[in-house]
Amino acid sequence: MARLPSALLGIVLAAGTLPAWVDDGRFDLLVRNGMVYDGSGAPPQRLDVAVRGDRIVALLPPGAPAEAGKVVDAAGQAVAPGFINVLSWANESLLVDGRGMSDTKQGVTLEIFGEGWSMGPLNARMKEDALRMQGDLRYPVEWSTLGGYLEYLEKRGVTPNIASFVGATTVRIHELGEEDVDPDAAQLERMRGLVREAMAEGALGLGTSLIYPPAAFAGSGEILALAQAAAESGGGYISHMRSEADRFLEALDETIAIARATGQRAEVYHLKAAGRDNWPKMAQAIARIEAARAEGLPISANMYAYTAGATMLTATLPPWVQAGGHEAMLARLRDPDVRRRVVAEMGDPAADWENLRLLAGSDEGVLLIEFRNPALKPLGGRSLAEVARERGTSAEETVIDLLLEDGSPIGAAFFLMSEENVELGLRQPWVSLGSDAESSAPEGVFLLASTHPRAYGNVARFLGHYVRDRALMPLEEAIHRLTGLPAANWKLEGRGCLRPGCHADLVVFDPARIRDHGTYAEPQQYATGVAHVFVNGVQVLADGEHTGATPGRVVRGPGWRGRAAPAAP
Repeated sequence: MARLPSALLGIVLAAGTLPAWVDDGRFDLLVRNGMVYDGSGAPPQRLDVAVRGDRIVALLPPGAPAEAGKVVDAAGQAVAPGFINVLSWANESLLVDGRGMSDTKQGVTLEIFGEGWSMGPLNARMKEDALRMQGDLRYPVEWSTLGGYLEYLEKRGVTPNIASFVGATTVRIHELGEEDVDPDAAQLERMRGLVREAMAEGALGLGTSLIYPPAAFAGSGEILALAQAAAESGGGYISHMRSEADRFLEALDETIAIARATGQRAEVYHLKAAGRDNWPKMAQAIARIEAARAEGLPISANMYAYTAGATMLTATLPPWVQAGGHEAMLARLRDPDVRRRVVAEMGDPAADWENLRLLAGSDEGVLLIEFRNPALKPLGGRSLAEVARERGTSAEETVIDLLLEDGSPIGAAFFLMSEENVELGLRQPWVSLGSDAESSAPEGVFLLASTHPRAYGNVARFLGHYVRDRALMPLEEAIHRLTGLPAANWKLEGRGCLRPGCHADLVVFDPARIRDHGTYAEPQQYATGVAHVFVNGVQVLADGEHTGATPGRVVRGPGWRGRAAPAAP
């Protein structure tokens, strides 16, 4: 590594002085000749980026006579902070393949977990259930706390950085199981204690998923009490709300009310209006969020860039039949009387629960994507309507039969949103991006199931289709949504920025070429257009190919007090 001439040591844009750790002017990495987007939303500048160790140390005039151990020519390309996936389900896939291929190839350098469920805290019963319910992805459960999981993953070796909210569903199951019950005062205080412990271990805040049992059984008071426990140490609140359809606006009001009561940031997971009759509510929801923000409340949202969501096929069943957990549900469905009642409620548009099958408009809009039973795996990628016709049974009966035959909740995609609403949501300056998917590879165990194309293309589709082709916003704003915005929202110090002192999470990509290729029929296709990715100063993608490096670290929230707490009892 060569020394930078002393005349250039003071040229550090966006910083007043050269950081102490580079006062000798030695660089490990120079990214030359690129258009630098710093993550703030400011217009780009043609600069050279200098890195020492895991930090950006200087931004230099193009062609400055500096040298480094590695030089990357980014001519004709954008250089940006690494992208942040605000809603990631790579918590299991990274245990199987730490490279996180489908996201790494899109420039994602930080995966954030915790949509209602988190990988801790776990008690002995929960660990047994986790092992029993594993499908194609198999891994030991060698941790009990959320902090323990994050440290386990880092030690195991992963390419991206990792962070997590603590899941309110997980906390509830830890103390109450999966029954439709309310906590007593002592139980609720223990639940609050678990949230505090997770915050001390580095959780970013509390995550909920209130549409799904058993979280659906939790009252507003319970959620508020847990959110307050996270807020005590600066943590936020992020929610898959109770409704994204018929009671969408009421659910949003609950989320805003929590922010008002606690003073913490509140964010809506995958903002959407589900079902054609509810599409007009998207503009109304945005107006309510704007009004809350004008009041001074820190309200935001995230989205994925697709008109179909994906979850479990059990989302077509009434919540009451799912009380007590998956095995209890299957036992009920084997009872002919219960089955008849469930079938009737599945077809009732007036039922008081969120029926994703009916919201999709037709059974052609329900795509089956993930089975555990090898005999059923050939059905992956086919619609519920097609499978029902082939079997000669009603859609309701087919769903129940498939669940009983597979023994798992079965992954499915539901076509729920309008393209106009996707664009409307993405235009909002307070919306960041989350794939709501795993990060996998079209190889090995991942080929045993299908997936949603967002797992391979969410960032690339946003930057390619919506930003470049549809011109929804300038590129500098789009990069801010993927970097500086979520970093500021969740207090991620030194992440999501490209200036001296920031962590050297970098992505070099071609704005003219970045593109998603996955489709609903063939989702497992890598995006293209990203050339180089660095995580903590280490190159993980070189000329579009993974280097095999796994430098990812745990990124912790504001309440972190050191190493993970002892295993939960």
